[in-house]
Amino acid sequence: MNGIKTSVRKLLCLTLAACTAISMSVTAFADEPYESYNYDNWDEAIPSQSAYTVQKTVTGADMGLSRLSDPADPLFYSEEASASLSEAKDFYVYDDKEIWIADSGNNRILRLDENYNIIGRYYGVTGLEADRCEETQDGAISTFKAPQGLYVTTSPTTGKYTIYIADYDNSRVVRATVESATELKCEQEYTKPEEALYTSKTFNPTKVLVDYAENVYAVVKSVNTGSVQFKADGSFTGFYGANRVEVTAKVIAQKLWRKIASNEQIEGMSRNVPVEYANFDMDGEGFIYTVTEVSTDTDAVKKINPAGYNVWDNVVGDEYTFGDHTDAVWDMASNKTYSTKLTDIAIDGDGIINVLDFETGRVFQYDRLCNLICIFGTKNSSADQRGAFLNPNAVDTIGTNVIVLEGSKTRNDITVFEKTVFGKNLHKAFEFFDAGQYVEAAPYWEEVIKRDGGYTYAHVGLGKADLKNGEYKSALDRFEIANDKDDYDKAFEYYREEWLRNNFTAVAVVVIVLVVLLIVKKILKKKGIKLIKRKNKKEAE
Repeated sequence: MNGIKTSVRKLLCLTLAACTAISMSVTAFADEPYESYNYDNWDEAIPSQSAYTVQKTVTGADMGLSRLSDPADPLFYSEEASASLSEAKDFYVYDDKEIWIADSGNNRILRLDENYNIIGRYYGVTGLEADRCEETQDGAISTFKAPQGLYVTTSPTTGKYTIYIADYDNSRVVRATVESATELKCEQEYTKPEEALYTSKTFNPTKVLVDYAENVYAVVKSVNTGSVQFKADGSFTGFYGANRVEVTAKVIAQKLWRKIASNEQIEGMSRNVPVEYANFDMDGEGFIYTVTEVSTDTDAVKKINPAGYNVWDNVVGDEYTFGDHTDAVWDMASNKTYSTKLTDIAIDGDGIINVLDFETGRVFQYDRLCNLICIFGTKNSSADQRGAFLNPNAVDTIGTNVIVLEGSKTRNDITVFEKTVFGKNLHKAFEFFDAGQYVEAAPYWEEVIKRDGGYTYAHVGLGKADLKNGEYKSALDRFEIANDKDDYDKAFEYYREEWLRNNFTAVAVVVIVLVVLLIVKKILKKKGIKLIKRKNKKEAE
């Protein structure tokens, strides 16, 4: 019977969500190449409204990159300078005011203002030995070779911008001071460690990040023991935040076999090693978040404290799901099946987590408690379709917008997503919800339900508001719709206590009557037994 009730509830929720989505789809999806969806508490994908819509796409022409080939322009570099991005790998938004791009295919770093206009360009760094430099329009510089990652901050002493660049083919991370719109002065290089602890034969950094203590962390290709960590002065200090080995049946069997196998057999076994992560970001509290590109349920996304430990480790961490909830996902727009491949992560100023899936071209957005807020974007071979990507390489936020960097050979641009009305209500609701202000969140959840009746957390949020307001019966209904068993049990306890308080007199009368009846019954029974005994005695005489 319980299974039938659950199935009915699921069917009702799915029907409600589908009807709401269909009724709104004409306006919500007209400009989007993808169908928005979310996941319910049964872990099933259901239609949903779009929380973000494409505001615009920004190409090299929109940025004004033609200025780099104009001899009369202050940003001139050469007449052959490309006016387009080329296989751009990464970007970094500084203080919601500037966007810095690692334009890898063009071996340069670009600097844009908040309106996406070019205000700086850098092809290398000054300040190194002459034999390591070449003469260019900017003088003697050590040129970049396929820079793939960057991080920007300001110097606490000079107030100037300081930029860290993962200069992939030069096998270095370089720290430089921004001297002008065209000059970067090298302050420090971080190169392949000579210590025995570093066993990789190469040093090809792909991403870089710097903490508040000016420690430098580099994601290095073929290094799976965590990010390579340096002090500010360039000295190697070890590895940080390595992934765990995913526990599979094969791993368990091999571990058991190693205990009884010979040395020759052990040497022939494949090694079970952690998977290297693809990218990272840091929030305002100094926690570092990492993403792993290879499909895995272990450490797909981590939140690491300064000591290098995953805050979401063990049982709690394993309960979090990032990306799509199934191993293979069929995408309607491209008519293909994909598996999750998380390639970048960005934490905004409010603690909202944005995770980019390279395989599906989707951005999965979570609140600070890892509740899934929304999903948007897709992957599509059409080069002119807004909101669809070929090689989505990076995600970041600027103001309230989410931006995605496209790095394919045929399309190199930035897609800017802005919040819809639905998305704005979602964010306000989660802001209050995460702070435990359930009553304050209720009006926003109501607006969410008007547009998406199947949005699970809206029912949970309204249920918690009802619970706080003492409306326990309404809370029970909300939690039942959301299949929130824990909160349902809590609401039921309160509802039962309230019912007993409100009906105490009636309950007491019923109890007293029952007790009296039991006593009378007992007395009558005893009298009946005595009468029977007397009757039997008389008959015997």
